[in-house]
Amino acid sequence: MKPKFYILPVIIISQFFCTSLWFVGNVVIDDLASHINASFNILGYLLSFVQFGFIIGTLTFALLTLADRFSPSRIFMICAFLGGLSNIAILIPNITIFNLLTARFATGFFLAGIYPIGMKIASDYYKGGLGKALGYLVGALVLGTAFPHLINHFSLSSDYRIVIISTSILAFIGGLVMWSLVPDGPYRKLVSKLQLGIVTQLFSIPSFRKAAFGYFGHMWELYAFWAFVPMILKTYANHHFIKIPIPFWSFSIISIGVISCILGGFISQKTGSKKVAYISLLISGLLCLISPLLFQLPPFFFLLVLSIWGMLVISDSPQFSTMVAAAVPSELRGTGLTIVNCIGFSITIVSIQLLSFLIEQIDDTISYMILCIGPILGVYALRKT
Repeated sequence: MKPKFYILPVIIISQFFCTSLWFVGNVVIDDLASHINASFNILGYLLSFVQFGFIIGTLTFALLTLADRFSPSRIFMICAFLGGLSNIAILIPNITIFNLLTARFATGFFLAGIYPIGMKIASDYYKGGLGKALGYLVGALVLGTAFPHLINHFSLSSDYRIVIISTSILAFIGGLVMWSLVPDGPYRKLVSKLQLGIVTQLFSIPSFRKAAFGYFGHMWELYAFWAFVPMILKTYANHHFIKIPIPFWSFSIISIGVISCILGGFISQKTGSKKVAYISLLISGLLCLISPLLFQLPPFFFLLVLSIWGMLVISDSPQFSTMVAAAVPSELRGTGLTIVNCIGFSITIVSIQLLSFLIEQIDDTISYMILCIGPILGVYALRKT
C-alpha cells in the first residue's frame, strides 16, 4: 500500500523542527559562558551532556521496547514537547553550571524519542526504498542540527535567547504535526510484551552486528566534526589573520550534508546501501588523515574541502540505518534502530572529549587526525560483510 503523499514530507519537517534542539547550547556558548562562572572549557561538556542524555534515553527506550509496544507518533510528540521545555530551561535566571548541564542532559534524553523514533515511523511506511526515505530523514536531522547556527547568524539582535526560544517553538510544532498527521504505519508490527533480552538477541544476527559496527565507526567521527566545525573555522581565521562569518559557514558546512544524504539515498537504490556507506566512510576518513594540510590551503579551497567533508561525514548515516533496519525482524525494527543509536552516541562522547583534550594539549591543526580511527574501523567492518 502506497503511503499518502504528505506522510514523508510531514515526517521530514517534524524531524527537522525537533532536532534543531541538538546544538543550541554550542551555538550560544559564548553568551552562556558570560552568565556562569566556568573554570574549564565548557564546550565539550555541553554537547557531551546532550549525547549522554540521548544515550540514557535510547537505552531506556530500547530495553523497554517502547517504540515497538506503543504508538511511535505519540511517543514522538510527547518527547518533542518535553525536549522543547528542557531546552528553554537554560534561560532560568542565574542558572548554575549543574542546572545548565542537567537541562542539556534532559534535552538529549527526549531527543531519543525523536530521532530514532522518526526513523522507526518512516520504516513503518516505506518497506521498499527505505534507503531513499531515510536519506531524506537524516537530511532533516542535518538541517535541524545546523539550523541554530543560521538563526544565530541572521538574528536581528545580539540576544541569544532568540535562538533558544525559536528552537523550542519549532520542537512544539514538530511534535504536534507528527502526532496529528502521521498515524501508525501499515508495516508496523506490535510487540505485546517486554523483552529485556532483546539486545543480545539482535547482536546474534550477523548482518545486524556488522552494519552496527560500521555505524559505530561513522559515529566516532560525525559528532566530533560537527561540534568542532566553528573551532576549525576560528583556528583557520586566526592562523591566516582573516575574518570568516563563523555562524554562517558552520551552518553551511553542516547543512550541506542534506544534499549528500538525499543523493546517497537515490544512488543506494541502484548500487545498494553498503557501497554508498563504504565510499563515504573511506573518503571522510582520508580527509581526517590529511586535515592538517587543510589549514595551509587558500580560503576558497579550505572552505570548499571542508564543505566536501561536511557532505561525506554524514552521507553514510542513512545507509547504515537502512542496513540495520533490514537486518532485524520487522516487529523489532524500532528497538534495533534505537539500540544502535544508543551505542553509537556513547562513542561520540569519547571522541568529543578526546578531541577537546587534544586541542588543549597539542597543535590544534593536527588534533583532528584522531577522528580517522572511526572510519578505519568502520571500513574494516564493512569489508567483512
